[in-house]
Amino acid sequence: MILADCHVHSEFSSDSNASVTAIIEQAIHKGMSYFYLTDHHDIDFPKDAAGGLEFQLDTPSYLEHLLRYKEEYADRIEIRTGVELGLMSHISNKLADYTKKYPFDFIIGSSHLVRGMDPYYPDYYEGRSQKEAYLEYFESIYENIQQFQDFDVYGHLDYVVRYGPDKTMKWDFADYAEVFEAILTKLIQDGKGIEMNTAGLAKGLGYPHPHKDILHMYKDLGGEIITIGSDAHTPEHFAYGFDVAEQVLLSCGFRYYALYKNRKPEFYSLES
Repeated sequence: MILADCHVHSEFSSDSNASVTAIIEQAIHKGMSYFYLTDHHDIDFPKDAAGGLEFQLDTPSYLEHLLRYKEEYADRIEIRTGVELGLMSHISNKLADYTKKYPFDFIIGSSHLVRGMDPYYPDYYEGRSQKEAYLEYFESIYENIQQFQDFDVYGHLDYVVRYGPDKTMKWDFADYAEVFEAILTKLIQDGKGIEMNTAGLAKGLGYPHPHKDILHMYKDLGGEIITIGSDAHTPEHFAYGFDVAEQVLLSCGFRYYALYKNRKPEFYSLES
């Protein structure tokens, strides 16, 4: 059994109304040993890109509440602090200042914006092919990790494919293998992991992020650090599809997944 969902959002994120207590209770109900909250913090997120959502985390209040919950639930589940940081190369200094300031257990680095544009919206794809739009998204990930390394895993590496013009969500990994090799090689060299994100299943993609071809490449290059998260924004989606995630990882040759404490990975068997 997987002991924690490492990617979870609550009312502290601009795109969720879920109460923290409701999600903690769901984690306990599912028999989890650890609870992570990883609410969004996207510095310089353009306000009009999400209909007024700003994705700015009130971090002091957030951590204060988590400390309170940690004490309240101490005899039922271990609560660990996390954040999902939106990465862009031009804000690397701001990101570094932020991560030095707060004592998180776990930091997910993610790409939600390219040139200030969110691939969730159709205007990101205007005036070019879907292949060109996807390639720019993946290349931006490589640019991000060249400039900033103070995160633990990179989240939903192929997030962009959920929202392309082709609503069948078809894409060919071979078209982007070169940039993925560069991304994964750099992450491994820097001691960073990648995330298996089961929101791909919930969003109709047909597989968890990232695609199995990416997982195989990561494994072949020597990558070992994998965290598992649902990207849940409601209690109902907490730990969604974890049975599938476990089988996909095993089929790709992984035998362990990671949980973070004080920014250090701890490894747990997928076969127990």
